Amino acid sequence: MILDNYHPIWETEEHSDLREMAREFMATEITPHAERFAENHQVDRDLWNKAGDNGLLCISVPEEYGGGGGDFSHEAVVLYEQGLATDDSWGYAIHSSIVAPYIADYGTEEQKQRWLPKLASGELVGAIAMTEPTTGSDLKAIRTNATWDGDDLIINGSKTFITNGTQADLVIIVTRTNDQPGARGVSLVVAEVDGLEGFQRGRVLQKLGGHGQDTRELSFTNMRVPAANILGGEAGEGKGFIQLMQQLPQERLAVAISGVGQAEAAVRQTIAYTKERQLFGHTVMDFQNTKFVLAECATETLAAKTFIDYCINEHDAGRLTSEQASAAKYWATDVQNNVIDRCLQLWGGYGFMMEYPIARMYAGARVQQIYAGTNEVMKDMIAREF
Repeated sequence: MILDNYHPIWETEEHSDLREMAREFMATEITPHAERFAENHQVDRDLWNKAGDNGLLCISVPEEYGGGGGDFSHEAVVLYEQGLATDDSWGYAIHSSIVAPYIADYGTEEQKQRWLPKLASGELVGAIAMTEPTTGSDLKAIRTNATWDGDDLIINGSKTFITNGTQADLVIIVTRTNDQPGARGVSLVVAEVDGLEGFQRGRVLQKLGGHGQDTRELSFTNMRVPAANILGGEAGEGKGFIQLMQQLPQERLAVAISGVGQAEAAVRQTIAYTKERQLFGHTVMDFQNTKFVLAECATETLAAKTFIDYCINEHDAGRLTSEQASAAKYWATDVQNNVIDRCLQLWGGYGFMMEYPIARMYAGARVQQIYAGTNEVMKDMIAREF
């Protein structure tokens, strides 16, 4: 098959070894427990500790802070293998590819020493609280606010659609810390939330897909956090929107990677199924329509895969633009949804049964076109450079 024997331009023997380890971890620690994760609306808490013990968390964080000392391409290996395993329960990307880099890139030395080793070991689970009930892609419009009280900040507000919301011990909160309008008033404040007065985890959200993913509402009522917890310290006050804009391309690239991984999984599983399923005395694969559909799906997946690998290489070289990341996110997730939809059709009635991964992938794929900035917003960002 055209997807076989493909190697990213950036992949080394080290990446290949990591890929094998990540694949085995998914096969033993995640795939067998998918139904239970879905029933519980979260993965097992000790999954994070096991991942830390295996060196799978914070791979791009420098070794002096407990990380793997790699770069984003190492994170990409784990993200892709998670997609190939058809898993969307474990909030790996939020914890390891998003929260940890914020701290590594913008934190003070004390903040990095304090939080990164515990994120790398799985002792802490990370989350980032951006979206609000009335604010999605427009982060300048957030209402959560922090007022100064001596050396502390008093935070009030609410957030929704927060991945890792149940298990998170460490939450990066996007909040206003001054009266400056728009982006200038936004800061990122890190809160250690276990037992923190004024912090409340809201309802578990019932989603179309991704049922095993830990997604909740969070609220803050006169929640007191040291002002020293502003990401970057005093120098980080009012810089939150800039930090978000600098990091969002990596978040969007992470979404694209998992999307292409799931598209490939759908193609591979559907090929195997149609070679076995009998219809009118033939296998489903014997029909020309099946061959044409799967040929198209495999080709589109390979095309998306090469584009995403190009973007990963550009990102590690420091050349990836916001427009390229936006293109990667919208294109890859469109391909993901289109490929999975056409593959599901070839499963017939079984494709509609949630016990089969193809059905779970179909339900879970839809949000990929929405979060990390809707695909419509991605296209608008690309067009701004015209």
